[in-house]
Amino acid sequence: MRTGTDLTKRNPKSAASIAGHPIHPMLIPFPVAFLVATLACDLIFWRTGNAAWSTASLYLLGAALVMAALAALAGLTDFLGESRIRTLSAAWHHMIGNVIVVLLSLWNWLLRYTGGEAAVLPTGLIISIAVVLVLLYTGWRGWEMVYRHRVAIADETE
Repeated sequence: MRTGTDLTKRNPKSAASIAGHPIHPMLIPFPVAFLVATLACDLIFWRTGNAAWSTASLYLLGAALVMAALAALAGLTDFLGESRIRTLSAAWHHMIGNVIVVLLSLWNWLLRYTGGEAAVLPTGLIISIAVVLVLLYTGWRGWEMVYRHRVAIADETE
């Protein structure tokens, strides 16, 4: 049990929170789900050739980018607002990996927006696979921050 008021014994706090609840973990399921669904739509399009799946993936990518921007703002606020978070290699890997995810997804969206269905195979599908693989890594590093380093976990004395 942690006792006392020594800040070094307290868990790193989320700088972006509502009533003590960190915002970043509330937002991240949305872009992750949208990006995984993009891959699923790409795979269905690849197998069926039905243009509706290509259109669905374009909209999912757009929604993912909007929600990723909101999640990134909350995550960056936490990163800049708590020096102990910045000392964690997991935080740096999580952040840099997710910037890569967003840049790849933006590129993927632009290709599809300008190229239509033709942009899905093979380039869009390959990018979608790469994005999901990077998300697996960044998600692992994000949970490492929570479970190993107790980032944004309420202290027992609170």
